[in-house]
Amino acid sequence: MHQPDVLAGLISRDPEVLRVCRTVEKVANSDATVLVLGESGTGKELIARGVHAASPRRNERFIAINCAAIPDNLLESELFGYEKGAFTGAAKTTPGKIETAHRGTLMLDEIGDLPHSLQAKLLRFLQERVIERIGGRQEIPVDVRIVCATHQDLKGLIKEGSFREDLYYRLAEIVVNIPPLRARQGDTALLAHAFVRRFSTEQNRGAMTLREDALRAVESYSWPGNVRELENCIKRAVIMADGNQITVDDIGLDTGHNEELMSLDLRQVREDAEKRVIIMALGRADGNVLKAADMLGISRPTLYDLMHRYGLK
Repeated sequence: MHQPDVLAGLISRDPEVLRVCRTVEKVANSDATVLVLGESGTGKELIARGVHAASPRRNERFIAINCAAIPDNLLESELFGYEKGAFTGAAKTTPGKIETAHRGTLMLDEIGDLPHSLQAKLLRFLQERVIERIGGRQEIPVDVRIVCATHQDLKGLIKEGSFREDLYYRLAEIVVNIPPLRARQGDTALLAHAFVRRFSTEQNRGAMTLREDALRAVESYSWPGNVRELENCIKRAVIMADGNQITVDDIGLDTGHNEELMSLDLRQVREDAEKRVIIMALGRADGNVLKAADMLGISRPTLYDLMHRYGLK
């Protein structure tokens, strides 16, 4: 897998995810504001940290704040800080998260939940790069890279009138879309193997492996909670497994059956199926090309040729 070291925690062979990695590498050196879109559990903070780690700001602070987790009446003081005596309980002057991240990177997670009253204040900061603390009159210049993330449809929120269009275009200078795990071919098995290695080491369980029935269950489940759900599932399975093999019962998933609409172009169907099976075999084999070739019943050179043909690394 070819990926920057700063994204070493992002394990994937999916072309869309690798494209995300290349985008991160390209935009990191700029000061462009990045908007990361993706379902819950897809790894939006991992991408934001990757942007920071690959940038000239890497030796400064990375600060993340979740706009949905802080009550509206406290969020302004969290972001912008306050002067002593600005309100009851303001015993001392306290800088906000924007100011604290000076020269570094600030991640605004769940930006779609930012109250309308604060959207105008954030827009002013993005335009003028100065802030005023609550109760203060002094403009404080701040040099900070902003990375935002959300699982919401911001354009839909704009139509509803709950998100400012001018703010959206300030935040969306670079947009990064992380695909959900169910759309990442072969990645569920690849990630499952990686999590088994990690958690079996952390839990002092020795060398553990996924049995074939457990792998099939992992591959056929839709993972609505994405990578975070898979991670939690494997951690639980590692802890609960009796032996050194994780079984379908340890995984404990209701896989069901998903039917997909297919193309009727026979050549396209064959190529799609061939590519999908190769990716699945590489995932099951944990990246071992010889083992994957054995599974597929072909020689290793043939598998390398097919991988080259389909652009698989």
